[in-house]
Amino acid sequence: MGASLLTLGLATSCMERDRLITADKLPAAAQAFLAESFPGVDVSFAKAETEWFSTEYKVVMVDGMVVVFDGKGNWTDIDCKYGAEVPARLIPPQIAAYVAKHFPEARVLKLERDRRDYEVELDNGFEMKFDLDFRLIDLDD
Repeated sequence: MGASLLTLGLATSCMERDRLITADKLPAAAQAFLAESFPGVDVSFAKAETEWFSTEYKVVMVDGMVVVFDGKGNWTDIDCKYGAEVPARLIPPQIAAYVAKHFPEARVLKLERDRRDYEVELDNGFEMKFDLDFRLIDLDD
């Protein structure tokens, strides 16, 4: 039993690989997104995280903002730390309108998207989830 667990652990660790890369090694779509969305903000470091058959890219900006991209260079996660907020132009208008109406003083600190939904974290502790039609499906404080 112990040997099979060790073998499984070794196989798993061999399939997961993180490596530091330069920003010019990011997919073209990710490079374009960063240049358009964060002009003048330098990349502190970037890394490619490979797990089984997929790769995602994590980019940390010098201001502490973290942007994660899928293997094609589409953003999946924008996480603002250290007092920054997700730039308004990156928040879907329907989500921005909901936040402005129900939490007018709040700032969006994190925005995630995947094939099923969008997740939003506000600086007041509220977290919400929207479906792909931007209908609120979950709210947590």
